Amino acid sequence: MNPEAAETTATDIARVLIEALPYIQRFSGKTLVIKYGGNAMVDEHLKQGFARDIVLLKQVGINPVVVHGGGPQIGQLLARLGIETRFVDGLRVTDRETMDVVQMVLGGLVNKEIVNLINGFGGRAVGLTGKDGGLIRARRLTRTRQTPEMNVPEIIDLGHVGEVAAIDPAVVNMLDSGDFIPVIAPIGVGDDGAAYNINADTVAGKLASVLGAEKLILLTNTTGVLDKAGGLLTGLSVGDVDGLIADGTIHGGMLPKIGCALDALRSGVKSAHIIDGRVEHAVLLELLTDRGIGTLIRG
Repeated sequence: MNPEAAETTATDIARVLIEALPYIQRFSGKTLVIKYGGNAMVDEHLKQGFARDIVLLKQVGINPVVVHGGGPQIGQLLARLGIETRFVDGLRVTDRETMDVVQMVLGGLVNKEIVNLINGFGGRAVGLTGKDGGLIRARRLTRTRQTPEMNVPEIIDLGHVGEVAAIDPAVVNMLDSGDFIPVIAPIGVGDDGAAYNINADTVAGKLASVLGAEKLILLTNTTGVLDKAGGLLTGLSVGDVDGLIADGTIHGGMLPKIGCALDALRSGVKSAHIIDGRVEHAVLLELLTDRGIGTLIRG
């Protein structure tokens, strides 16, 4: 490399660091809840980049809390074991046998892989499920279906599919204060002592609310919230989002994620971000640069 090119590269690096400084100062000591899923959990290069991002955030004084999914990995193991999978309204019907696999994959294989990756880059990650320290209390989630021929709605039994009843953040607070990084699998325990599989976006949103997090960040396989022409929308308010839902701009699979984000914002979380996990170092680009890469919704 010639001296002029080397000087330009060094200047660019310095500019990036200077741009990040006010964001580091603003978020130092604050808690960020990050839902980790999609392609970012499958592509090996992206997995490495995400782990580095989390370690860097902790190193500069920010407290990341990671909540992860694992639907594709669960599906793959169920198929290998010859266990049939059935979905109702996008939710996996989870009998006791399937729940055993869910716990094995989420609480074991996936959780420990993320922990190992973060620790491999010098972090101090600790894997948890909602069973640990009474973190997530769950209740059974039910769905109903009504057709014109029915006098009363049909109640659909989803088995061990749950929703968040309560969160006790004591174990997460303890880990944060000890400079550890919590990595949480979305499995809760009911009053009956049974384990329940809970949507990871929902757990991340509820946890962000209870922790009084500065930000909720949802990694997805899309660029963010799009307008009707396919353009990225950012800098939105809660009112803006309500309007986009009402006019049909936000629809389909984005609605549950937006619902989690809005619930968190209405519970005191300062901002929510829906970002493209297919972009390398997506978390750092969204948090520590002027432009960001996804949809920012302010409370």
